[in-house]
Amino acid sequence: MGEQSQLNGAYYGPSVPPQRSYHSHGRGRGCGPCCFIGFLFKLIVSIVVLIGILVLVLWLVYRPSEIKVHVVNATLREFNLTGNNNNQIRYNLALDMSVRNTNRKIGVYYDRIQAEAFYQGEWFASTEIDTFFQGRKNTTMIHPLFQGTSTILLSGSDIIRFDREKNDGTFNIDVKLNLRIRFKVGDVKTRRMKPNVKCDVRVPLTSNRASVDAFNTERCKFNYW
Repeated sequence: MGEQSQLNGAYYGPSVPPQRSYHSHGRGRGCGPCCFIGFLFKLIVSIVVLIGILVLVLWLVYRPSEIKVHVVNATLREFNLTGNNNNQIRYNLALDMSVRNTNRKIGVYYDRIQAEAFYQGEWFASTEIDTFFQGRKNTTMIHPLFQGTSTILLSGSDIIRFDREKNDGTFNIDVKLNLRIRFKVGDVKTRRMKPNVKCDVRVPLTSNRASVDAFNTERCKFNYW
């Protein structure tokens, strides 16, 4: 009986192996290519968001305003059609232009200034103007000078208009500035931008005009794109 009581509840089958743990120390699952791409995407998005916030903060702090350009005086000493088919134009046009940086905390680098002149939509002259740096709340004068002879394509109606403006003594000439500029905010300089300036001016034709009263100051359009 004693032996029987000691054998009650005993298990006589094969021994049960211990349960294995599938999480061994020092050997975790690797982060595959998909995991790495996801991490890289999140990092890029975070950087873009931070840059956007920084740009917004700088804009709110400095509030950049428009650069103002005016033609304050223009002298047209010669503007004549020549050649057998009136396809040559002789010109002598001098402009005085004011460039105003209205910003209180932003300077402007003018890395390139190219001035072009058009008559009735046809290009006839261009010139380069010296570059400069413009400080805050500052006005700088530039003086484009167009002088020489160029080929110009004018139709019959264009020549009629030319003759009418010559008789009136005033020509409508378009002047365009092609700019390469950078802004300076503190010690930081922005990337280079390529705005343009368009000016529609009515210029009296005269060979010797001592007074500037005959010319009305014209404001130009400043376009960043």
